[in-house]
Amino acid sequence: MKKTISFAGIHFTVAFTVAYVLTGDILLGSLIAMVEPMVNTVAFYFHEKAWQTPLLKRLGMNHPGRKTASFATVHFSVAFGVAYLLTGDILVGSVMAMIEPSINTMAYYFHERVWQTKERFQLMQCHHHHAAKLKSSDLLSRAFSSARL
Repeated sequence: MKKTISFAGIHFTVAFTVAYVLTGDILLGSLIAMVEPMVNTVAFYFHEKAWQTPLLKRLGMNHPGRKTASFATVHFSVAFGVAYLLTGDILVGSVMAMIEPSINTMAYYFHERVWQTKERFQLMQCHHHHAAKLKSSDLLSRAFSSARL
């Protein structure tokens, strides 16, 4: 959930900036910026769950580029739908769908890289901690074995 929340913050900032520049209206820009990232945050959560399935993990499909392309498709659709429904303007919806997801797709790629690096680092720490535990328990068992002799 931390990963979803961190991306939501990035997403909101980008959405507000783009919506405000397109509409010139701080209220409409704010409304788009609140609704669009909320919808995309829910989509992001389910997107992540789908990518965590054993099949995709086993096939090695978890590459950041593939995940980014997949999420970009979802994101373009949501951005257009929200902007069009809130403004009634197909041009604003179309431009929002091209610009905002493009920026957020780049942000998503780097966000994904950071989180995957973090997960690898945590896994390495876990393995080192486990290995250290094994070494110390091995030393203890050897000490007790030699004390019995």
